[in-house]
Amino acid sequence: MDNLLTIEDLSVETDGQEILQGLCLTVKKGEIHAIMGPNGSGKSTLAKVLAGHPSYQVTKGAIFFRGESLLNLTPEERFLKGLFMSFQYPVEVSGVANSLFLKISLNTQRTHQGLEPLDEPSFLAHLDQAMTLSAAPPSFKERHLNQGFSGGEKKKNEILQMALFQPILSVLDETDSGLDIDAIRSVGQAVRQMRKETNAFILITHYQRLLNEIQPHFVHVLDRGKIVQTGGPELALALEQTGYR
Repeated sequence: MDNLLTIEDLSVETDGQEILQGLCLTVKKGEIHAIMGPNGSGKSTLAKVLAGHPSYQVTKGAIFFRGESLLNLTPEERFLKGLFMSFQYPVEVSGVANSLFLKISLNTQRTHQGLEPLDEPSFLAHLDQAMTLSAAPPSFKERHLNQGFSGGEKKKNEILQMALFQPILSVLDETDSGLDIDAIRSVGQAVRQMRKETNAFILITHYQRLLNEIQPHFVHVLDRGKIVQTGGPELALALEQTGYR
């Protein structure tokens, strides 16, 4: 089956307000999809629903990931099955070393895959490779998870996680916000190197600059909870010039 993600007629509400209204989307292996749209259109809501955020209730529709209903899985189970989300606002966790969080997460993933957990030297070798790929600074090993990180550093730490875990489907929720040009190029390089015919990416963004680094196969415009237009990279260029309206 080539379809990694299938979203069928999805409606979602939070605090009694409907955000997504009959959204449909299919993502196949090897594809990169960009989702754009004005503020309040439902972009981040879609990302959080895919990740399993408990504040959002699916009122209609279905989501299938690798042929299995995603809605029946906990956030932890979604991660173990290969779904990764880079958050728009990553949280800080004081007292937990970043490297310890990464090691426990990676070994939990490996155990689920039937692989042996990595010892410390083997883990550090994997971590060094991921840090090179994501252009993460060496200090990320020693610092606590996002504590005291700038907005840009938090986003870089999310890309480090993606490079280490090698997910099947990566959802990047406005990863480019707060990043300078060099950092955006690093994100683009990491995604290009990680992209395979067996995985896929969903990029949620407001800006063309990330899509200059990561050429998507499809660009979708989300407005008032629905995808109202789909095209190729040229659609993002048109939006940059004319706006959504």
